[in-house]
Amino acid sequence: MKFVKVDLKNEKHRLALIELLNDYMLDEMGIGEQMPAELAPSIINGLKSHPAYVGFFVCVDENYAALANCNINFSTWKGKKLLNIHDFIVASAFRNLGVGFYLLEEISKFAHEQGYCRINLEVRNDNVKAKNLYKKAGFNECEPPNHFWEKKIE
Repeated sequence: MKFVKVDLKNEKHRLALIELLNDYMLDEMGIGEQMPAELAPSIINGLKSHPAYVGFFVCVDENYAALANCNINFSTWKGKKLLNIHDFIVASAFRNLGVGFYLLEEISKFAHEQGYCRINLEVRNDNVKAKNLYKKAGFNECEPPNHFWEKKIE
């Protein structure tokens, strides 16, 4: 396994990112539907122009096996950067092989080396497999528990 920082200037990285996001969307923990074709360019262009974006792959041989799309944020309580994992995807062919755990461990090393105070992630309440992986990698529910709220802007 190899930990690779996403380079959006690299065509292979862009294609792999979209392919893994599409796999995630098709999954039962996603939306259960194919990514609309017109969405891919918007994702790539949006990530390219987002100054706080950082992404990571796990490659197994020549295959892109996993992806974490992250955003850098800032903790005013700690006075340091924090990393938010927004998308965490392990391709179905690479599940139960330690790829997800490896990706989380490497992201943790990156965050430590870069002086981040913590890593946040979001997970669906019914995604038991993901929650078990996150616990194994040292993540816990916030104390006190936080809920992810949203206001959709249409």
